[in-house]
Amino acid sequence: MVAMPHHPFDPLAALRTPGAPEFDVFVHGTVFLDIIFAGMPAPMPGTEVWAEGMASCPGGIANLAVAARRLGLRTSLAAAFSDDDYGDFCWRTLEQQEGIDLGHSRRFPEWHSPVTVSMSFAGDRSMVSHGHASPVPAAELIGEPPRCRAVFVDLADEGCLTEDGSGWVAKARAQGALCFADVGWDPKEEWSRTVLDKLGHCHAFMPNATEAMAYTGTTTVHDALYRIADRVPLAIVTNGAQGAIGIDSSTGEEASVPALRVEGLDPTGSGDVFAAAMVVGTLAEWPLEDRMAFAALCSALALQQFGGSLAAPGWGDVLDWWHALLADRSSDSYHRSLRRRYAFLEEIAPHVPVTACRRATATIAKRGDLPS
Repeated sequence: MVAMPHHPFDPLAALRTPGAPEFDVFVHGTVFLDIIFAGMPAPMPGTEVWAEGMASCPGGIANLAVAARRLGLRTSLAAAFSDDDYGDFCWRTLEQQEGIDLGHSRRFPEWHSPVTVSMSFAGDRSMVSHGHASPVPAAELIGEPPRCRAVFVDLADEGCLTEDGSGWVAKARAQGALCFADVGWDPKEEWSRTVLDKLGHCHAFMPNATEAMAYTGTTTVHDALYRIADRVPLAIVTNGAQGAIGIDSSTGEEASVPALRVEGLDPTGSGDVFAAAMVVGTLAEWPLEDRMAFAALCSALALQQFGGSLAAPGWGDVLDWWHALLADRSSDSYHRSLRRRYAFLEEIAPHVPVTACRRATATIAKRGDLPS
């Protein structure tokens, strides 16, 4: 196993004891090479358009893994990698630059890297992907999962969590891991209720509003939240520019957090950043409103950069934003609300050194400033 680079700030430092799990979060999925074009008009057939921004970086499940690691979680990733040049780049970036453990990942010859081209325009995006199924199933790739505090799964991935709760996730849960779940868009738009039956094995479920209402058969975001909260201790529904709402029955909290006012450049990976930040706050045992506000902030910071995984913010970016907010003399209600909502960062700030991790420029030619 490759040693992780030193992180100058550890949000879980107070909880680390001898014999604690080696990793904070373990994830499995497909790593894509993402090629992202942003700031462009909608392309029309037979025409060429120019994009204002371009990024290339590991994508897919790498978005979540990088976001978690940037925020200080000790992260392990299980994925299949090709031995082609794209695979070399993704493996090197994740392991050497980002310090993500790849002990449960493998390289496969004669299998090419999955690729996604993402195009952002007019506040929306379109994607074109190409790839083949992993050469081996998740159970064979992972075997015995490492001891960890949390795992993150896609409910639609049969290789992770079955309705009877078997699979590698069950092994991780038996060792004390909390299971955080999400679910992607159903391309057939069938929205099978059986997908939610798996939530009995999960601690948290964090879909977006469209997915939440579709899978629960409800017509309002709040009704969807209540249906989900009947199934899992921690229920979060994100709703784009409307913010997010959540219920944590394990602590008896309910919260609603508005989105920040930002000019979004590229939404690629911002949902994964939100999810990773929620895992951080939950493992650190923060109040629900603080967890959700932190996740909304990290997602907003990611939206303001071109690129997916390498646009994920680090603690340096978070505190840069907080200090800029405090230095801003604006006295309107919006800025006063921000200062109240994020006052909890003032208690964290003294423990975060000025050299804390900041995001990378998301291109093959540039690297982040994670210390090595």
